[in-house]
Amino acid sequence: MELENQAGGRFGAAKLAMAAICALLAAFGLAGCQTVQGFTATALVRVIDASYIAPPANVYVENQLFAGNIAQGYISNYGTVTPSAATVVKVSPVTGTTPTASAAATLNAGTQHTVFITDNGQSSTQYVLTVLEDQDTAAAIGHSAFRFLNQAPRTGGVDIYMVPSGSTIADAVPLVTNLAVGASTAYISFSSQTVTMVITPTGTITPSYTSAALALTGGEVRTVVIVDSQLTTNPPVQALIADDVN
Repeated sequence: MELENQAGGRFGAAKLAMAAICALLAAFGLAGCQTVQGFTATALVRVIDASYIAPPANVYVENQLFAGNIAQGYISNYGTVTPSAATVVKVSPVTGTTPTASAAATLNAGTQHTVFITDNGQSSTQYVLTVLEDQDTAAAIGHSAFRFLNQAPRTGGVDIYMVPSGSTIADAVPLVTNLAVGASTAYISFSSQTVTMVITPTGTITPSYTSAALALTGGEVRTVVIVDSQLTTNPPVQALIADDVN
């Protein structure tokens, strides 16, 4: 079952507020969305936790707690942070205070990023931290844009299909082929329609994951993280679907 935007609701309106302000400035012919009458443009950040064996974590941005006690499957909404050329992001286990992973990221005003947490698949206390730059504009009219990240080491490489309503996987062409563990794609644009996302081991059409119907109407931008199921009763993999735009 898909897991969409499970937490972090406290920051849910930040992106809409920034877009409205920038649109207002443009309407009055003001260049840029920087500083006007005390308003300073911000950067947007969210957290996605795709770690498998690492323990629950706390995420800090510039030493301020941004997300607490999170684990695999957590997807926050975007929150605002001060733009910086070297924003320090740290991930620590909930039960300790020493960061086990950190990164310095360039967060420019008006951009949005994902703090992406994984693990090395070997040590239960070793996080792997990556700060990704996200697409912050809607997909073209009549199109949707999806980005895929494979964090399913037990499953291995995968193919990904967007099967149109009324069709079967046997009639479909994969949108992504042989996405290796640890690899990611750029944003891929395709015609919007109602589709079912099907994920299979590379070179097969035997589903490891089948989504519910996705009614795509155009403009949607999504990040999909593929992870191994934690429970043997689940399908082999799950898809964490995060809303980037629309």
